Amino acid sequence: MPQQLTLVSFDLCPYVQRAAIMLKEKNVPYERIDVDLENKPEWFLKISPRGKVPLLKVGEDVLFESAAIVEYLDETQEPRLHPEDPVTRARHRAWMEFGSAALSDIWTLETTTDRKSFDAAARALKEKFARLEAELGDGPYFAGRAFSLVDAVFAPVFRYFDVFDTITDLGVFDGLTKVPAWRRALAERPSVREAVVADYNDRLRRFLERKGGVVVQLDKAA
Repeated sequence: MPQQLTLVSFDLCPYVQRAAIMLKEKNVPYERIDVDLENKPEWFLKISPRGKVPLLKVGEDVLFESAAIVEYLDETQEPRLHPEDPVTRARHRAWMEFGSAALSDIWTLETTTDRKSFDAAARALKEKFARLEAELGDGPYFAGRAFSLVDAVFAPVFRYFDVFDTITDLGVFDGLTKVPAWRRALAERPSVREAVVADYNDRLRRFLERKGGVVVQLDKAA
């Protein structure tokens, strides 16, 4: 009998989105429980070693860290989304880490009140996306026609720009063609669309307003 899966999440967390996308791609039934990370319940702190999401409860066991969770799902549920070739698979894992680095830059864009830090993060993202442009082939996904774990990692990265683009043009996609096309292909995929709540963009805007960073000031100036 298959073990019950429960995804413990936070509504805006991009790392949770990775796991949710994988579960949708695998067509695996699961329960989703959202927690308030500003008021963490005791039961959550007892099972989350770092006090962070996502967690994946597999029966009585609890997995933490999104990379471990998506790898577990790929190893135990069909269809396999990692490449079969070991070298290609290792390269995909490296690009997944590259996606995590991009999320660090995005966190700065979301929260910093320092304009120099904001501009530096935007430049860093532009450089990362330029490197991705050189890596991408004919698409529509990272590895061509096959959806992979790298796609599950970058879909939440690109989703932020659905809101950022309504505030200001950060210029991070300037001169690129393949990355924007990849972004559009991911946005159209059902697993990506369904990985977040319907009013995600509104919730993200409210989050940005609470942080009161540079990006909000740009919005007010506009």
